[in-house]
Amino acid sequence: MKSRKLGNSELITSEIGLGCMSLPTDEQTAKWVVDAAVDQGITYFDTADLYDKGINEELVGKALSSKRQDIILATKVGNVWNKDGESWHWDPSKKSIERQVKESLRRLQTDYIDLYQLHGGTIEDPWDEIIDAFDNLKNKGVIRSYGISSIRPNVIKEFLPNSDAVSVMMQYSLLDRRPEEWFEVLEENNASIVTRGSLAKGLLTNDWLKRLAKADGYQAYSQDNLQATLEELENNTKDVHAAALAYVLQSPIVASAVIGVSSKEQLEDTIKAYNKAQSIDVKELGKLTKVDTYNTHR
Repeated sequence: MKSRKLGNSELITSEIGLGCMSLPTDEQTAKWVVDAAVDQGITYFDTADLYDKGINEELVGKALSSKRQDIILATKVGNVWNKDGESWHWDPSKKSIERQVKESLRRLQTDYIDLYQLHGGTIEDPWDEIIDAFDNLKNKGVIRSYGISSIRPNVIKEFLPNSDAVSVMMQYSLLDRRPEEWFEVLEENNASIVTRGSLAKGLLTNDWLKRLAKADGYQAYSQDNLQATLEELENNTKDVHAAALAYVLQSPIVASAVIGVSSKEQLEDTIKAYNKAQSIDVKELGKLTKVDTYNTHR
């Protein structure tokens, strides 16, 4: 497994990261998946305080407790569960961030977080207060670096130039190329992309026919257009899964492709695809899919 530097931080991430949201809630099964990921060279693990009302952080913390010094642990903040346990609200205030980080540290069984990410955001948020909260946590050693998980251009343009953020988590794949418009902005601000959704809900795996049958189009693709595009990818690459990973990793602005898995079998499929991706010529892949841009929040 190759590694890359995350923005201008000291963090070195594996090119494939494990998106922990999809982990089984059974502790033993989750540990098997996490252990298998570590065995395959994955060092980047991404969770959030929102997932399963904090249970996901607890599972990840237990599974990685003996490996803490060898991995990069990322989590997110900003969404707060309501007392009814059925809904949550958005609270990016400094007070909330400082309170929530303590809970994440407890659940993750660690005294520091490698990458702390704002889990969303709107242009109306108190950005000076948010950035001050992250900077204070970094200065205290509670977090090593920080970033944001957002696809909103106006939010990214507000956050990056005015902070020491090192990353933006964005949905990015062969079927969703909207982030490419912002590669130059990220590079100018010494930040990396951490991808999510790079397998497009399984449409960009070798199981794409089954996933297609359950789909109703995807992003800018109608159902018919989606089928034609996937067929063309299959005919040109012979391995859609490997092509999907090769494409998002071709740019040095991408630090890690975070892939969600719920079983060791899915993990093994991704690792096989990653290894095969090393020999794929990505030059022609971009010609097979649409270039798109964000139409809102600009």
